[in-house]
Amino acid sequence: MYLVDCNENHLNESNFNNVLQPLLTDYYQLTMAHAYWKNGKQDDFAVFDVFFRKNPFQGEFTVFAGLNEILHYLKNFKFSQCDIEYIRQIFPPNTEEEFFTYLSNLTVKDITLYAMKEGTICFPREPLIRIEGPLAIAQLLETILLTLVNYSSLVATNAARHRIASDSLKEKDKNWELNNKRLKLFEMGLRRAQGPDGALSASRYSFLGGFDGTSNVLAGKLYDIPLVGTHAHSFVMSYSSLDEISKKQLKNLRTSNDEDFLELCIDYRIRLESILNAHLTQSNDGEFASFIAYAISFPNNFAALIDTYDVLKSGILNYCSVVLSLIEFGYKPIGCRIDSGDLAYLSIEIHSAFIKIKNAHRNQKLIVKNLNHDELIKLIDSLDIIASGDIDEELIYSLNEQGHKLTALGIGTKLVTCQKQSALGAVYKLVEVNKKPCIKLSSNVEKVTIPCRKQLYRLYSADGTALNDLMTQYEEKSLVDNLKDNNERILCRHPFIESKRAYVTPKKKKPLLEICNPAEAKERSLALKEAKKNFQQSLNEIREDTLRHINPTPFKVSVTANLYTYMHELWLESAPVGELF
Repeated sequence: MYLVDCNENHLNESNFNNVLQPLLTDYYQLTMAHAYWKNGKQDDFAVFDVFFRKNPFQGEFTVFAGLNEILHYLKNFKFSQCDIEYIRQIFPPNTEEEFFTYLSNLTVKDITLYAMKEGTICFPREPLIRIEGPLAIAQLLETILLTLVNYSSLVATNAARHRIASDSLKEKDKNWELNNKRLKLFEMGLRRAQGPDGALSASRYSFLGGFDGTSNVLAGKLYDIPLVGTHAHSFVMSYSSLDEISKKQLKNLRTSNDEDFLELCIDYRIRLESILNAHLTQSNDGEFASFIAYAISFPNNFAALIDTYDVLKSGILNYCSVVLSLIEFGYKPIGCRIDSGDLAYLSIEIHSAFIKIKNAHRNQKLIVKNLNHDELIKLIDSLDIIASGDIDEELIYSLNEQGHKLTALGIGTKLVTCQKQSALGAVYKLVEVNKKPCIKLSSNVEKVTIPCRKQLYRLYSADGTALNDLMTQYEEKSLVDNLKDNNERILCRHPFIESKRAYVTPKKKKPLLEICNPAEAKERSLALKEAKKNFQQSLNEIREDTLRHINPTPFKVSVTANLYTYMHELWLESAPVGELF
């Protein structure tokens, strides 16, 4: 069910994000393009790498995301006449008319793009994307490519870290898989995200990174992400008494008749008082009325927020009364949500109430009509206990350490704003021009680039675990391609530390950079599902000690012996020699 009536022309696949256009760039990209053109360098053959220098969130891995949006952008790249007129206004008045003609005819047909598959686990200094083609147009792509990679990869990585944190519960419970106790994760950050486009990106890439659904209806429509949601505290607070319930009847699916649902809820509340050790005098009638009204509106999707007044004294009793009434009428409620308080403790108390109900039914102290004990157990056990409210990665680990009975988490602010990390910091650097290598030097070794056109390989052990990633000069990629699996080794070197080196005998190898054709950009929801699947496969290849929360082991990113020597000789050749007087 979509709750938004949209103009389909505005939301079609080709132009959904109207801000993705050639003018979404830094001014200096245009001035450099002019300088290249004026000096006859616009068609020099250039190679650029997109990479980052440090993993975010003090971790040792990153999730690559944003590729499909890049392909959509390239597919539609074209300066409009309106764009050209605006550039004419912002450029010096003596700018040659021929330059504007050059821009108006500019296309990406001569650009070749190589990239990792979206969703791949990646590491610092590795080329995520390699761009080859005429220097001026390749330069013009810098800003938008970084825009599309940086935030999407950051959010996907943040989501993956939350997913890994939630899955740490299995270390506490040997029957975790058997009991289907994997926490469901729902993204609920629309109202806290960096504007509407940031909100859509957050929904999209948190789903890629392992989340199960979103509260963002437009993201649900555009990307086919499952939608989730209960109601707000304001809905509960809008009711003050049972007299405000105007519709009291609900169709009983077991009898196919409209029957008095309000009466049944009241009856169950009286019967549950002693079973749950609750007190009707402490139970809030307005809250009870809101639950009944919401259940009548959504009997097949009933999930209630039960902490508006008091979870233990009011919320649990009111909620369980409505739940049992729905079950007797043949419906399957979804669950309940708590948004504040001691989440671990409250979840255990809610679960305890469910156990009391099951025991009372088994002992025939509480009869749910037309339902045997096994059927009731199945329905009660299927109820989600959802927590929300400023949840982050650290709190998830803490909840799992404490022990809890939560089955789902709604996560918003700290997921979509990535509060622990301001940016991924991916950069776009020239590594080769006209087949001559380029290197950027710096007193900070982290900022020294790895020159030349490269290929990147992932090398695997016999059990399918990734051993390390290896960069080669493009011309020597056959060195890895021709390795005979299982019995040939290759020397892998740290790019900058001479003493760090190792022989690796891979049992399997895989090139990570594949050619990408913008014309084959995929429909967005399909691309998202494929990227999510690739993310899970890629994550499963990485050792657990690299993914762990505390003191993770760095993953080894290396270069071949030839590339190491080539790079350091170029470094010495390019760096000025100091003089002492």
